[in-house]
Amino acid sequence: MKLNQLIQNLLGARQPTRVSRPEQELLSSLLVMAWVVEARDPYTGGHLWRVAQFCELLAQKAGFAAEEVARIALGGFVHDLGKVGIPDAVLRKAGPLSDEEYAVIKTHPDIGYRLLHAHPLAALVEDAVRLHHEMPDGRGYPLGLRAGEIPHLASIVGICDAFDAMTSTRPYRAGMPQAQALQIIGKNLGTQFDAHFGALFIQLGESGALSPIIGHTDQGIPLRHCGMCGPTVVLKRAHRAGDHVFCGNCGVDYLLQQNAPGSPLELQATGAAGSAQDLSPQADVELIERLVQRQFAPIL
Repeated sequence: MKLNQLIQNLLGARQPTRVSRPEQELLSSLLVMAWVVEARDPYTGGHLWRVAQFCELLAQKAGFAAEEVARIALGGFVHDLGKVGIPDAVLRKAGPLSDEEYAVIKTHPDIGYRLLHAHPLAALVEDAVRLHHEMPDGRGYPLGLRAGEIPHLASIVGICDAFDAMTSTRPYRAGMPQAQALQIIGKNLGTQFDAHFGALFIQLGESGALSPIIGHTDQGIPLRHCGMCGPTVVLKRAHRAGDHVFCGNCGVDYLLQQNAPGSPLELQATGAAGSAQDLSPQADVELIERLVQRQFAPIL
């Protein structure tokens, strides 16, 4: 059985079409690994997709060649692999972390680096996984690198990851407006964020290029709001009116409705809760296949 097929079968998802080359299968397996980690926390739905899109835009703005742009975007998608080793009590805590809990969170870059090490494509993205929390002033982790020592891949992913965290809603706070997040990046150029890439990212924001990505889980598909939990309901491109979707946090069942042809799908609470099977994570294989075939194809 092929690696890609084995992974999809383990996740209970359909087998994707058109993925046949060994390199594509390996790349798909890497994306699925990252997606499984994201699925553990309903408040980070779409985070990896958004960071990958931000990274692609910033790498293009910085003038990198197509192959390097694809590698940087891939690093954005897989950067949080190490969070698979963070306990749910810390990862899904509905409030600010204590110092002890923050120390646990700070282990995820090294966990991800070790987890990734045996993967055949590790060299493409290991800097993103291990070093995306390093800072130019040396206050980052896990190595305390300073400006000039941090690979550009890690610097770009770090900016995009922080921006998405600031503009995304958490159980204990609403996502901040884009302008405020960009202002914070601007105030921390050369300390928390790489000065060159950070300035280019601010220019992207001011041009409106980031707005269609914020709060979305795929192109043109925004996160939907659970009536109890907030933005925790992820729709897939394949969803249609009449399908059922579920809040990843509380398990509430929603029926998808369309009020008029071509109008956005709306959530209608059914009053029921999803079964264990309903709530088991299933990778968005169509999205992963599309990323492999299009966005990340230059590195294959």
